[in-house]
Amino acid sequence: MRKDRILWADDEMDLLRPYILFLEEKGYEVVTATNGKDAVELCQKETYDIIFLDENMPGLSGLETLALIKEIDPDVPMVMITKSEEENIMNMAIGSKIADYLTKPVNPSQILLTLKKNIHQKEIVTEHTTSSYQSQFGRIGMQINDSLTYEDWVEVYKKLVYWELELAETNNGMDEMLKMQKTEANSTFTKFVRRNYEYWFEHPERRPLMSPDLFKTKVFPLLDNGEKVFFVLVDNFRYDQWKVIRELLSEFYQFNEEELYCSMLPTATQYARNAIFSGLFPLQIQQLYPQLWVEEEDDEGKNMNENELLQTLFQRYRKNYTFSYHKINDSNSCERLIDQLPRIDGNQLNVCVLNFIDMLSHARTESKMMRELANDVEAYRSLTLSWFKHSATYELFKAIAKRGYKVIFTTDHGTIQVDNAIKVIGDKNTNVNLRYKVGKNLSYNKKEVFELLQPSKVGLPSPNVSSAYIFAYNSNFFAYPNNYNHYVGYYKDTFQHGGISMEEMLIPFVFMQPK
Repeated sequence: MRKDRILWADDEMDLLRPYILFLEEKGYEVVTATNGKDAVELCQKETYDIIFLDENMPGLSGLETLALIKEIDPDVPMVMITKSEEENIMNMAIGSKIADYLTKPVNPSQILLTLKKNIHQKEIVTEHTTSSYQSQFGRIGMQINDSLTYEDWVEVYKKLVYWELELAETNNGMDEMLKMQKTEANSTFTKFVRRNYEYWFEHPERRPLMSPDLFKTKVFPLLDNGEKVFFVLVDNFRYDQWKVIRELLSEFYQFNEEELYCSMLPTATQYARNAIFSGLFPLQIQQLYPQLWVEEEDDEGKNMNENELLQTLFQRYRKNYTFSYHKINDSNSCERLIDQLPRIDGNQLNVCVLNFIDMLSHARTESKMMRELANDVEAYRSLTLSWFKHSATYELFKAIAKRGYKVIFTTDHGTIQVDNAIKVIGDKNTNVNLRYKVGKNLSYNKKEVFELLQPSKVGLPSPNVSSAYIFAYNSNFFAYPNNYNHYVGYYKDTFQHGGISMEEMLIPFVFMQPK
């Protein structure tokens, strides 16, 4: 087994002999140099796992040696050791991206800690994370089986996402065990939804916070209290995606409240987002404002009336807030909104809908390149983070923070990666969504779907008297029998929404306060 190799450059190497012996006893191979020139030449010939540099050496200083070695091997971790505690030397060393900074006299435990942080951190973290998840596995399994309320399921999902993010950093094979546990959780969650969804509508006082409730219960109280609010809705955004961009936003915001609310069914823009901005379930929109509701079979966009729906919401509750509405479909429209911020600064409420994630997921379905870039959930999260970090959206959040607005960050529904096709037959007017179908004379296996034969009971309109809704759950998606194999091959492992899963239904709602 190869030993970890240390290069240690110090003009007082004789005094460091006890340290060398200590490290060799610990299993390290230590190569020494008494000046910077020799250290640079050694690096030209060999590679090292870590380098210790004395800052004050004759000839080349530690900082000069560091710069030359960085040109040879920019990735090797380098530790500066110095007698000086001068702030400018520390700043220059840190500015040169050193791995650590130690002041003399150092002791063996400091050296060992530095080695563990910079050479062995990944394996130590992997071992600890694996052990911690293994110890939690049984408890989470019991919690899945014992979850009787919506609040129970929120806690289960939060734990699963936590471990999903933790294990993603380890590459230790435990993610397969977690994937199995998540599948089990989604299966049990589906049973919970099937048992309770209609009950929630019969007893609205017992249902969780859902799509039509957000403005009435969360936004209006802030506005009534004189707060200025920026309401930002990122379409098609999951809780795990929120967690990976949260750290970037924490530089500018503190998070006063983070919760998961429940998207209505279908977990699709036409239904869930229109419900948010109207404060109504879709059937109520169709009955009260038929001109603002777009039927499944209509060709026009399903979310073109959000501004008008928001106005009806304010009118019904007799709210005279000044507000603006903005839909962002690309970086140019986002940059235009940033430029407009001074002009809309007087509004009590500004609403912004960001469609980037929806575009990303649909592009992934259609584009071979996107399939390669986001071939699993971890890659999809990584792509989300990369997009956000380098997008105008990130600049928008920074600009909003500077203007002192409280920000509500949320979404209308999440998405799930599908991998199992189930057959369904419908007429030509049946909608095309892969996670839910609505139509008359649908043919399907009742054991494989959640069916709603009386849509009006759960606030859904019926295109026809005999129309029913069916929903896919777990990682299933609907496929037609004709040209079945081509259809399945095309959509397998894509990200879809509209059905029942924790990823689609349990979604973030966050209050953010500028720092």
